[in-house]
Amino acid sequence: MSIRSQLLKGILDGCILSVIADESVYGYELSKKLQQVGLSDVSEGTIYPVLLRLQKNGMIKGEMRPSASGPNRKYYDITEQGEEALEIIQEEWDLLVGPVSQLLQGGETP
Repeated sequence: MSIRSQLLKGILDGCILSVIADESVYGYELSKKLQQVGLSDVSEGTIYPVLLRLQKNGMIKGEMRPSASGPNRKYYDITEQGEEALEIIQEEWDLLVGPVSQLLQGGETP
C-alpha cells in the first residue's frame, strides 16, 4: 500500500461525509466527485465498503431511488450523527494540518 493510500485512508470518511453533506449521491457519482477534486486514487471498490460502514454506524442513510438512465440507484444522505462526526473530523483536521505541514516543510520545532 502506498503512502498516499495510507494517508487517504485516514481521512476518507471525512471526504465522503463532506460530499454527501452537500447533496444526495449514489456510489458511482460519489467516486466521480472525489476524482474531480483530485482524489483519483479513490476507486468504487474503495468507496462501497466505507459507505456500508458509515451506514452501519448511523452516519449516512441509503435509499433506493429511480434513475432516468437505467435501474434504481441507492442514494446516500447524511444523518444528524454524520453531520456531528463531520464537524469533529473538520475540527481535528484543522488542528493537525498546520503543525504537520510545518514539520514536513522543515519548520523549527519548539
